Amino acid sequence: MTEVWYVTREAVVAAPDIKETAQANAQVGRAIETSSRTVEALCHRRFYPLREVRAFDWPQPYSRSWRLWLDGNELLEAHSITSGGVTLAPSEYLLRRSDGREGPATHIEIDLSQGGAWSAGSTHQRAILIDGTWGSWSAAVLAGSLAGAVATTDGTQITVANGSGVGVGDLLRVDDERMIVTDRRLADTGQDLGTALTASAADTMFAVADGAVFAPGEVLLIDAERMMVLDVAGDNLVVKRAFDGSVLAAHSTADIYAPRSLTVARGVLGTTAATHASATPIARHTPPPLVRDLSLAGAVNQLLQESSGYARTSGSGENAKEYGGRGLAKLREDCIRAHGRRLRARAI
Repeated sequence: MTEVWYVTREAVVAAPDIKETAQANAQVGRAIETSSRTVEALCHRRFYPLREVRAFDWPQPYSRSWRLWLDGNELLEAHSITSGGVTLAPSEYLLRRSDGREGPATHIEIDLSQGGAWSAGSTHQRAILIDGTWGSWSAAVLAGSLAGAVATTDGTQITVANGSGVGVGDLLRVDDERMIVTDRRLADTGQDLGTALTASAADTMFAVADGAVFAPGEVLLIDAERMMVLDVAGDNLVVKRAFDGSVLAAHSTADIYAPRSLTVARGVLGTTAATHASATPIARHTPPPLVRDLSLAGAVNQLLQESSGYARTSGSGENAKEYGGRGLAKLREDCIRAHGRRLRARAI
């Protein structure tokens, strides 16, 4: 998987309470891929950053000589601009939007108070080269840090200090390198169960050597039972027992595992694989809320429709549920209204 998803596999699995299996994960991944690409088609936009060089014709009489329209391209950041073989200084151009609002640029103007100009060179065709970060959205949040150093040649496995903030399908940025999480595996946290647990759902607290290495929301594996961390009180964890369909059991001393080993596609979206030190912060890309919710709803709807053979109902008798899609249609309308882009960017 090298395409960006707008919702994680874990979020889709949790919504209709699907048990994670290899077969279910493949089905969920297919539904997320379809839903994410559908959102892009509806809004005529990509909601993630991509760095690459794009070529444009020198602006001829259809436009002001100082203004270059980007048409279907949205520019988040310009790293360098070359016009007719001449590199423009950042002070010589302005990134602007046609609606005057904050966000990615829809056109670039020469700053008339400076000495720059759009130059055609030997031909007006593809005379302007822009090395930029393109897309309509680049927001990110801190999602933990690396648990060990990563070299350029280390392959596709990285380990994070906390697995609660990252899921399969997330787009991560470590230093200047972007990565897409394609799978998660359990890793030994280096901590042992410090308090014996009985086979009771009410026995929800146990001690660890260092509670600071855990966070609410992370799912742990002790022996064969999964537990979700609800709270961390000093060096004690409060958990929900028998999580995700696992079997409640008694435990004495045991290693504690957590999904902190990530399989990633490295150096994606115009970046290159690089070396990163241990404890380097990890930024997680966050798509617009309506885009995330519509992607989630579309994926869940597809899974439910598949389970019912694309019938109008799923289940039978008192457990029958109708899937008319009315809520999905409203969410789709809201998303297009908030983030959709008109096909025509400017007047002819």
